[in-house]
Amino acid sequence: MTPNLQAFLTELKQFGEENDRRAATRAEKMLNITADTGLMIWMMIRAMKPERILEIGTSNGYSTIWWADALTRSTEMLVTVERNPDKAAMARTNFERAGVSDKIDLVVGDAGTVLRNGDDEAWDLIFLDAERSEYLQYWPDLLRGLTKEGLLIVDNALDKAVELQPFRDAVERTVGVKLVLVPIGNGELFIQKDAP
Repeated sequence: MTPNLQAFLTELKQFGEENDRRAATRAEKMLNITADTGLMIWMMIRAMKPERILEIGTSNGYSTIWWADALTRSTEMLVTVERNPDKAAMARTNFERAGVSDKIDLVVGDAGTVLRNGDDEAWDLIFLDAERSEYLQYWPDLLRGLTKEGLLIVDNALDKAVELQPFRDAVERTVGVKLVLVPIGNGELFIQKDAP
């Protein structure tokens, strides 16, 4: 990661924090990941080299820029989904400023629809950071969409643990997956689909 990109990410992070302190509603907040979460997953992407990444919940593009910068091969693909058109427009501008827009396919729409219409085993890595109340209904399609040994990372697994409990219960009842809670940032729930 270049010093210029690091500086831009710091700027975006500060913007998000200041915005969220002023915002009157959750919809107006950026709700960005923590910088240590960004770096950890950036390192994972560099090591794993997943071909296809799906991010659900773009917001202003802070996390997406981390993931895009971690991609090193032209065959790797990053799709990010944001339902709020204003946030999507902001993210698109930020991708341009960061110099990573050529690595990102931004979909403005409903994540549930994207997941339902997606192919089986389409994603090596999925990052989930959106409306937690919808995760339970997403679960069958998230699981179906993961490749064998694919990885789903769910943000806010510690600070929003109560909200995530019904989803986590469903995951724990599912045969063929492993899960672990990583206590970094706001807490990341790692869910891996077993190999056949």
